[in-house]
Amino acid sequence: MNETLLLPAAALPHDAVEVGRIGEAWGVKGWFKVFAHSPEPEALLATHDWFLQPATRGAKNPFSGTVHLAVREARVHGDALVASAAAIADRSAAESLRGARVFVSRAAFPAPADDEFYWVDLIGLAVRNREGQALGTVKSLLPSGPQTTLVLEYADEEGKPRERLIPFVSAFVDRVDLPGKCIEVDWQADY
Repeated sequence: MNETLLLPAAALPHDAVEVGRIGEAWGVKGWFKVFAHSPEPEALLATHDWFLQPATRGAKNPFSGTVHLAVREARVHGDALVASAAAIADRSAAESLRGARVFVSRAAFPAPADDEFYWVDLIGLAVRNREGQALGTVKSLLPSGPQTTLVLEYADEEGKPRERLIPFVSAFVDRVDLPGKCIEVDWQADY
């Protein structure tokens, strides 16, 4: 147990995904802000079991390793979320969490609608075009205004690492096969 906050040590779930970080205290009753890594923070709102790890830079948290935070309530507030937990009783305790990284189990994410995907599920998928030519592997996704862009990594003819950008829109993406770990696109290697 963490003596200061009484947060129990925990093992990070095998399918844990980092979904945000804790910001400053909000009010005087132990509430705190949470900045989600996604503009749609459903994963944070869907579960009351959060796993925290200390900030990687800046703030010093009063715990090490992974701890479990039983969230009592979380809701959207402006450009962030605000949350409360039974173990966080006052502003001082909430401030001590500042900068902590928030993880949740991927299994706790709400099911996406048809033709919707969580970014975390797309990273690592192989991308090939309609002709079967390998175009690379999804390295990350880039929010670019009204659409998202796939950032692929691949090696050129000389073996040098390169990146390729493909808009993640139905005009170019034919099919996403999560079980097959592949995305088929209408795109050519020389675009």
